Amino acid sequence: MKKLFKPNLYVALVHYPVINKSGNIIASAVTNLDLHDMSRAAKTYGVKRLYVVTPLADQKELTQKIISHWTSGKGSTFNPKRRQALDLITIKDSIGDVLQEIYLAEKSYPKRVVTSARESCGYTSFEDFHKLLENADPYLLIFGTGWGLAEEIIVQSDYLLEPIKGNTDYNHLSVRSACSIILDRIIRG
Repeated sequence: MKKLFKPNLYVALVHYPVINKSGNIIASAVTNLDLHDMSRAAKTYGVKRLYVVTPLADQKELTQKIISHWTSGKGSTFNPKRRQALDLITIKDSIGDVLQEIYLAEKSYPKRVVTSARESCGYTSFEDFHKLLENADPYLLIFGTGWGLAEEIIVQSDYLLEPIKGNTDYNHLSVRSACSIILDRIIRG
């Protein structure tokens, strides 16, 4: 078994700009399950911070309410392990705000790595991304909700990670499932 390491990795869960099944740019809704499952995966694999990106005031309020219940409310004493995971979440209006916060912490902008289930070329393999993570540089792994990230986010990235392939033609995982699978593949190499 390969030695596990703690990379200089941040994760963003983007709710805007993403696309719907018709290809239109939308702002998607925050879901409780994504927050819980992605923060737990992030904590398990040593991610430094999980950013929830939405410019919508009601969605930021909902996200904060969920986080607060588990980090400072009754949930924090009921389930301290959940508190540790949800403590990783920070809410931001945009990817630009995320990049700026990471820059302030790291004194360097992170390399942006986007995920997509869509067929394309020029992918970075999970193995190659693992090798990139072995240096001390910061990386931001970006997941899209809805039907995926808007093209404007993809074209501004440094790397496009290969899609997850199962053993069937079906390819529509939930973002929380995709996050767990990808983190396992890139951290374990």
